[in-house]
Amino acid sequence: MLNLNPSFTPLGENNLIEHKSFLFAGGEPHIKISNNFNVTKPVTITHRINSFNDLGLICITVDALKRMDAKEINLFIPYFPAARQDRVMVPGEPLSVKVYADMINALSLASVTIFDPHSEVTPALLNNCFTISNHEFIKQVIAKIGNEVKLISPDGGALKKIYKVSEFLGGAEVVECSKSRDVKTGKLSGFKVYSEDLAGADCLIVDDICDGGGTFIGLAEALKAKNAGKLYLAISHGIFSKGFEVFDQYFEQIFTTDSIKDVDHAGVTQIKLMDIL
Repeated sequence: MLNLNPSFTPLGENNLIEHKSFLFAGGEPHIKISNNFNVTKPVTITHRINSFNDLGLICITVDALKRMDAKEINLFIPYFPAARQDRVMVPGEPLSVKVYADMINALSLASVTIFDPHSEVTPALLNNCFTISNHEFIKQVIAKIGNEVKLISPDGGALKKIYKVSEFLGGAEVVECSKSRDVKTGKLSGFKVYSEDLAGADCLIVDDICDGGGTFIGLAEALKAKNAGKLYLAISHGIFSKGFEVFDQYFEQIFTTDSIKDVDHAGVTQIKLMDIL
């Protein structure tokens, strides 16, 4: 096991390969790997990609391992970068997810494992890709809430996944919702909840990524207008670019994993991936 981020050990800390990584003065990542491991056995690299340098560190790590004659190299990156840029919405935009996938495919890895991908596009683009669903994560979230909740699908794109979660949980009730987005500006509007009256039922919104939170704030207001009870939010990959205060008046608790970063906030419960996998 080679954990490039020493504070992120999703697959455990057994059989660790010693290494040192750092940035040169020019900003380039570099690594030096100890030869204290058996190169004939599979090596798994784990990392959280929060910047292009994180991807660069993965690339040079793979190169170093191959030059040490490592026979099998696997990669675990729970959050796949640019997963939301899986289609070209307006002329002049890149298909970013394919750019990242092409770079990782060029490494010729034995496997690439990701957690709760944004859509089916990412695993379709990656060679030797394995995906881990959010099912166990949501099961643990509901156990921590401690009472029955309705599962809320924030938009049409999440429907297929949330019904699979419901099936895994034994048939939890799903409430479908929708929203409109201006593809040129990104502005959200027209939140709709397809239930006449939630009659005070507690609700858990389930989604893969939270950036600024506009989707969930707009949806929370629409749910409350339909007489929802307590609101909870479960996010597989929490970016939270606008902080947590924006959610305080809407949600009893936010649940997320450590796929992107460590979180320390009273309103957030973080479930570590090593406890899910």
